[in-house]
Formats: sequence, structure tokens, C-alpha cells
Amino acid sequence: MKKRYIWMLLSIAGIVAADQFTKWLTVRHIAPGEIVPVWDGVVHLTYLRNNGMAFSLFEGGRWVFLLFTAVFLVLAALTAVKDWLPHPLARASLVMVTGGAVGNLIDRLLYGSVVDMIEPELIRFAVFNVADIFVTVGAALILVWAFFLDRKKPTREETSIDHDHSV
Repeated sequence: MKKRYIWMLLSIAGIVAADQFTKWLTVRHIAPGEIVPVWDGVVHLTYLRNNGMAFSLFEGGRWVFLLFTAVFLVLAALTAVKDWLPHPLARASLVMVTGGAVGNLIDRLLYGSVVDMIEPELIRFAVFNVADIFVTVGAALILVWAFFLDRKKPTREETSIDHDHSV
């Protein structure tokens, strides 16, 4: 059990480190608003500060985001300790969302806004960062787990009851 917690904490730390490193590189090497081509026609980097959430919604809601993130982190810790997500995919999802949440939390605490830099060119979409990727992928995977993998297997008694009442 302790190995699982160590794995989870190290994974969260790795996600936070990757997120913070890419943000540091962005702030250090790209001017605000500057566009840096990465893959022509697919993606470029644009350094922006976002004091809202996805798509800059709820701009200026820093304290709401800080409170929401703090509540989420308490619930995530409780979920891990109580082992409410026994499936490896569900635990990995929790780790991804938590790592991403902490990465953006650090920005909000230190700077009052989040550094975004990844801007797709294939489709018109929001500018985002590494933390956002982990939050989004983790949330999608938890839904996959919940809808497709978290199925209670019928017990032998339930199966025999179903057969007894069939016509």
C-alpha cells in the first residue's frame, strides 16, 4: 500500500515538474503574445497569462479557483487514502488531474494567473499548458473507467436469482 502512495506522489511531482519547467521556459524565452512556430499548420507557442479558467472563463476569479483547488486536493487525498478508486486506470486518472491542478495552483498562488503557451493551429482552440493537458486527459480517463470499467460483477446468488425468475 505504501508503494502505491509513493508512486502516486512521485507521479504527481513529475507532472508538476514538467508543467512548471515548460512554463519557466516559456516565460524565459518567449515574449508575451509572441508566436513561436513548432509544427507549421499544426501547433505553435504563444505566451499568454490567463487569470480565468479554460477559454479564459471567469476571469478574475483567482480566490474561487484557489478555494476550489484546495477542496479538490483534500478530496483527492481522501480518495487515495480510503482507496475509493481501486482500479489502476482510476488511480492514474486521479494522479493526472491532481498533478495538473497543483501545477496551475502554483501559478495562481505565485503570480495570480496561469501561464499558457500551447496553441493548436489545426482547429481554433484555447491556448493551454501542460497542466491543462493532464487535467483534461485524466478527467476523460476517469469517465472511461466510470462508464466502461467500473461494472460490478454479479455474485453467484444474483446470477442464480435471475435464472430462477426467467421464463
